[in-house]
Amino acid sequence: MSIWARFKRLVRSVFGGAISAMENPRLILEQNIRELNDQVPKMNETIAQVKSAVIRYEKALRRVQSMEAGLTSKIKAAIRGGRQDLAREYAMRLERARTEVTETSTQLGQAKAAYEKALQVKDVFMRDRKRKIEEAKHALRAHERAKVQAEVAGVLEQFEVAGVDQTHGEMISRIDEETARNEARMEVALDSVDVEDLKLEQEAESFHADEIVRQIELEMQQEAGGSKQPEQEPPARAAGDKTMGLGDAGDSRPPLKRVR
Repeated sequence: MSIWARFKRLVRSVFGGAISAMENPRLILEQNIRELNDQVPKMNETIAQVKSAVIRYEKALRRVQSMEAGLTSKIKAAIRGGRQDLAREYAMRLERARTEVTETSTQLGQAKAAYEKALQVKDVFMRDRKRKIEEAKHALRAHERAKVQAEVAGVLEQFEVAGVDQTHGEMISRIDEETARNEARMEVALDSVDVEDLKLEQEAESFHADEIVRQIELEMQQEAGGSKQPEQEPPARAAGDKTMGLGDAGDSRPPLKRVR
């Protein structure tokens, strides 16, 4: 490989990558659609030019054919009139007219062939254009869907970057581990304690508390009953006062008997 070829390959490798990086597929496809649509009027203009050539050759052929027929009739008239000199002159002009008819017919055939070929090329181009435009539109719709999906993915990635998804599962696992450890410790502690003795102690404490409540209720009832009764003197003292005479209430001597 020559140095120049190696240099060109190096240039293509450097600038080709840069150009590929700058290319926007969506913009390029939209430009391709515009160019395909712009080529239709140009192709129609080219076909119109080929068709106009066919029309010109057809007119020229009719003209030289008419000239050929006129010269032939003139030669016949000159021969009938005995004018050989005129007949020879018309004959030379007829020869040129026949040559022109042959050339014009050939050119007309070529023009018609070119016109038919142009129509075929247009038909192929229109089908290929339709296919490419449909493919481009399909790719553009896919690009729009991909763009929306990329935006949604970006939003979801932002949520993940926020730390929710990264710490959620880890924190749940840590809480589950801590809960399991505490439950295991509780089971071990319960296994080490005599549950029956604990129940008996709890029942004894409950019974003792009930006794205290009953005692306090009895005291409250007694206090309530004593406050409602009026104060009365003892019965023995009241009877003694009735049998006492005129003496002092504090005199303890027996009363004197009455003498008849």
